[in-house]
Amino acid sequence: MRIYRPPTAIAAAAVAIALAVLAGAQVRAAHAVLPPGNTVAQWDKIAEDTVVGSGAFQNEGLQYMAYTTNAMYRSITPGRRLGQSPDAAVIESAYTVLSHYFPAQQANLDALHAEALAALPDDQTKTVGMRYGRMVALDVISERAGDGLVTPIGSTSSFPTLTPGPGVWRLTPAAFAAPQTPWIGQMEPFILTSANQFLPPPPPSLASTTWANAFAEIKQDGSSTNPNTTETNVAKFWTANVIRQYNQLARDVAAAQGSDLAQTARLMAMVNVVGADAQIAVMNAKYHYLFWRPVTAIDPTSVKAGGDGFGPTPGFNDGNAATAEQAGWRPLIATPNHPEYPAAHGSLTSAEAAVFSRFLGTNDIDVTIHGFDPAGAAGNLNATRHFSTAADLRAEIVNARVWGGVHYRFSGEAGAALGAQVANYDLAHAFAGNGDK
Repeated sequence: MRIYRPPTAIAAAAVAIALAVLAGAQVRAAHAVLPPGNTVAQWDKIAEDTVVGSGAFQNEGLQYMAYTTNAMYRSITPGRRLGQSPDAAVIESAYTVLSHYFPAQQANLDALHAEALAALPDDQTKTVGMRYGRMVALDVISERAGDGLVTPIGSTSSFPTLTPGPGVWRLTPAAFAAPQTPWIGQMEPFILTSANQFLPPPPPSLASTTWANAFAEIKQDGSSTNPNTTETNVAKFWTANVIRQYNQLARDVAAAQGSDLAQTARLMAMVNVVGADAQIAVMNAKYHYLFWRPVTAIDPTSVKAGGDGFGPTPGFNDGNAATAEQAGWRPLIATPNHPEYPAAHGSLTSAEAAVFSRFLGTNDIDVTIHGFDPAGAAGNLNATRHFSTAADLRAEIVNARVWGGVHYRFSGEAGAALGAQVANYDLAHAFAGNGDK
């Protein structure tokens, strides 16, 4: 088996981009203002802004969000029993974790930290809370040392490859970007026993009817020329940053439920720890199967001119008489730069559906999620979509990625099944009750 080894130039470029992004974040530090909400909600938003502002990929950023929200959760659960300020414990735990992992954003974090502490009474409970919060944070940092996290932000890594041929993943247009964060699939999970604990079965054979049907569906409905605005708007809605989407939803749900500090911390930890494990599991499966993206399967001429290091130019025909390749075919949305099967967004969204079902005590979750509005500026979350049930949310994300042209239906379904398995295991083993750790 061959091993892909990232070119030095790519690694250097990743470093340069990361440093530029971090430097920009530091320049903005002078105008730091605390977000709204209780102390946990405030520092969840601060963590979100810090992580997303670093330029981290979404599956990468969830690892940092898990570190931070896990520290807040662990600092708040016993905080009410130790004669200490739970608010101070939350502030110090989040601040310590974020400062450790994002030193380039220290000025902004220092300003927010000072403002948050200034709002608390200067008494012994504040002092004790700060000490405890910092201790918990240092424990979390120590426990996760050597967990497989790779720095700097945006780094690729080596991974075993497959013999080039039909069905095998290639770099995709237009960017032909380096493989995204293969190392996440080898990280130590937070709750799971291993990254491959729930490894899905292989994708369907290229000779199968399942493959031919999925190929035909995405070729038609996932094309950049799809005239169905309902489908294309749904697909684009789900191109929003998932860290922002699900953390905003968590803050909205906690506020609507009137959740206290401990309950809010529990929800934030559930959203991010379960989400991080779901992404570890799905990236492990992606780089295990290395299945090709729709653009590579439908358009064999889409391979990078001059080659991509993963096979010949042009690419391969699938050999199935029931499918018809089409030169020049492109998906509605940009293809992510990692293998296709199973769907990462399907895994994450399904896992989050289980989280909100557990927190609310019902599958009738009745939530409104913010996403991308094609009529707005880049990166906006101006659009909203309502979901009455967890099943509705899972069904939409599978459709959205088909309509976006980046995932076959069977891949979305496999991702959703994986996400549900990860969430059910994590929730049973780490978040069984309101006061557990």
